[in-house]
Amino acid sequence: MAGFLGGIAPDSEWGAEGSEVDRRRLMIVVAAVIAALGVALVFVFARGAENRAAEKYQTTKVVTVAAGKTVLPGESIKSALDSGKLSETDVPKGSVLDGALRGAELTDLDDKVALTTLFAGEQLLSTKFGGVGDTVDVATLPLPAGMIAKPESFDLPVGSFILPGSQLAVFLTTDASTPTCLLIDRVSVLSVGATTTVVPEGEEEAPAVGASPALHLAVTQQQFEQIEDGQKRGVLSVALLNSASNVKVDKTGPCALIRDAR
Repeated sequence: MAGFLGGIAPDSEWGAEGSEVDRRRLMIVVAAVIAALGVALVFVFARGAENRAAEKYQTTKVVTVAAGKTVLPGESIKSALDSGKLSETDVPKGSVLDGALRGAELTDLDDKVALTTLFAGEQLLSTKFGGVGDTVDVATLPLPAGMIAKPESFDLPVGSFILPGSQLAVFLTTDASTPTCLLIDRVSVLSVGATTTVVPEGEEEAPAVGASPALHLAVTQQQFEQIEDGQKRGVLSVALLNSASNVKVDKTGPCALIRDAR
């Protein structure tokens, strides 16, 4: 009897072996779950990479500033279009900015103007255009080497689109019997100051009869002296130019006399 019982393993030994088997089964299940999760993560990453690659090569057309062009603050969308400063460009879908304008949307924005400087390749955003009365971001341009700055107030209409960076031609009118002549063919505007009231000559206090923004022009010494002489001879006025404007200085008359005197 004792020998028979001695051949049977105690319950504690059977329990230890069972626990070891359970642990092995649990480890196998955990390994299988981890492997499944790894496969799922690899699949998700691969799909994401595929989608990113698709976005990279899929493009859509948006309006951008044309190569070599700059849209100045205060310039209207219509003017920029007419002068070839804007174009529709294929842009990767993943690079399109929120609010980027499409070509079909521009016709409804003809009266809107740029509120800041837009550079070549920049996407047109609706937030960078506004209407009359909106704040326009303009800065004072640096004085070019070799030039001098001349403050001047011309008889300009209120709300003029003359801005820093604008190019102007300066005209002189001496009297009604003498034709207006071109005194200086091109000067650059450095800054536009506050609007100043114009008071009739000889009156210390009177209601303003007009308003002119004070301009700072980048001129040579010779141009500075020509403007000073022109003011003594008559009335100066300016015309806004662009890069394609064709103007020629007069070789006869009062403008030629002023230039020849220098």
